[in-house]
Amino acid sequence: MDPITAGIVGTLLLLVSIFLLRIPVGFAMGIIGFGGFAYVLNWNAATGMLGTEMWNVFSKYGLTVIPLFILMGQICFYSGVNERLYKSAYAWMGQIKGGIAMTTVLACAGFAAICGSNSATAATMSTVALPEMKKFKYNPILSTGSVAAGATLGVVIPPSVVLIIIGLQTSQSIAKLFVGGMIPGVLLTLLFLATIWYLCKKNPDWGPAGPRTTLVEKLKSLPGSIEMVILFFLVMGGLFLGLFTPTEAGAAGAALALLIATISGKMSWKKFTMAINDSIKISCMIMVIVLGAVLFGRFLAVTRLPFEAAGWVAGLPVPPLAIIMVICLIYVIGGMVMDALALLLVTIPIFFPVVTAMGYDPLWFGVLITVVTTMGAITPPVGVNTFIVASMAKDVPMTDVFRGVTYFMVSYVICVAIMMLFPALITFLPSLM
Repeated sequence: MDPITAGIVGTLLLLVSIFLLRIPVGFAMGIIGFGGFAYVLNWNAATGMLGTEMWNVFSKYGLTVIPLFILMGQICFYSGVNERLYKSAYAWMGQIKGGIAMTTVLACAGFAAICGSNSATAATMSTVALPEMKKFKYNPILSTGSVAAGATLGVVIPPSVVLIIIGLQTSQSIAKLFVGGMIPGVLLTLLFLATIWYLCKKNPDWGPAGPRTTLVEKLKSLPGSIEMVILFFLVMGGLFLGLFTPTEAGAAGAALALLIATISGKMSWKKFTMAINDSIKISCMIMVIVLGAVLFGRFLAVTRLPFEAAGWVAGLPVPPLAIIMVICLIYVIGGMVMDALALLLVTIPIFFPVVTAMGYDPLWFGVLITVVTTMGAITPPVGVNTFIVASMAKDVPMTDVFRGVTYFMVSYVICVAIMMLFPALITFLPSLM
């Protein structure tokens, strides 16, 4: 068969391997990428490519940013930053209708800013927020939906592992991607808060108000959020001002997180070793996926499928915005059945040339697809966050969890529409760097 047909067959085999054979996505991409490369060229070329790419991937300085940011998030998790952050937000927001759900979203946003992971934020905030909302008789639809949706902010708000991978895959500045994701992250957070306000106005019994707190109690709670604020401004401020490279920012953030945890007395040796072990496991998993994606990307490159697809799509007699909308729809559907990171790594080699050929800003597209793909974390049938929250709220039916997140998907649609209409929301801050 000709190379382009081989590329199409290889892509279909990859989908079969992931969804039917249940092969881990990193291994599936690596095996099919290597085999396809050998088929299109020859065995010697494939083995040479394998050795070269393994060295290139695992010796790449830029990848060191991943374990450093993951370590920062794990140290914060095991030192209880999430609980203190939640208590601080609760003191200010808990006394209004839906306030505890709003508190949860704000705490998710704060924890996301130092964690960068959907699943970690979902698991962490479920243990803290769900018992509180149950105690105040919150409707399970609202409580589980707000936790699952709020936890998706872990990928949108920088630092984000997904934005790091997009930067490495497309040779863009990770620092600029981080800064470009700040306004969309804040916008999505505000839309989530508006969704909770609307639901509680329409259904007053869904989110009863909690006990009132005095101004003194509010002020006393502020130290619980200072750690997150310091970490966030150290990392993002250093990147914005050009004081740090992304790797140096990750190292500085991890060191400061460890210092804060040690001074506060919340980090025991056992918790520190658990943070190290979890960081290693998560980093290794990501590295395998990255290597597999590189091998599969090399296979697609020799078939010229991405470039032919880019030329074909760019020549279609439809407005470029319509093509972008179709690409976004593909990411939404793909996110329903596939992990966000894996989906992006598989599809970026195909869609990125298409978008750049139409003249769109690569930075804008990188942040846009991050937001669009993140919807998959709360979208059936996979919806990783919904399953995590459902496992923590064992008395809540899965249908109620999915019903809850459905309301927040409207916020995602509005956010994506605004990002398409006003690209400067993404590109303005990076242009100042």
